[in-house]
Amino acid sequence: TENCVVYTGTHDNDTIRGWIDSDFNEEPLEHAKKYLRLTEEEGYNWGFIRGIWSSVSYLSIAQMQDFLDLGSETRTNIPSTLGGNWEWRATSDQITEGLSERILELTKLYGRA
Repeated sequence: TENCVVYTGTHDNDTIRGWIDSDFNEEPLEHAKKYLRLTEEEGYNWGFIRGIWSSVSYLSIAQMQDFLDLGSETRTNIPSTLGGNWEWRATSDQITEGLSERILELTKLYGRA
């Protein structure tokens, strides 16, 4: 449905890379690979982002950590913990022209501009 929001994650869950690298049942990842046609060549993070950008949802949101394929160490918040939350910041060297071009390409391709 168009009347919804789709996102790679919120401030309270792990990054895509953190989720993939964590110790969990392989079944959810295998399902995601098939459903979203994820490949290592494209990058699993970009496959998830492509999946949400291509949805019919009115609004699509991806965390910067997911665009950058960063792990759990860059997670925004761990619920019910004190300290260390909301500290991660992207650095200027992480925001490259290549990254900007790739985001723009997907944004235009899926009509999210």
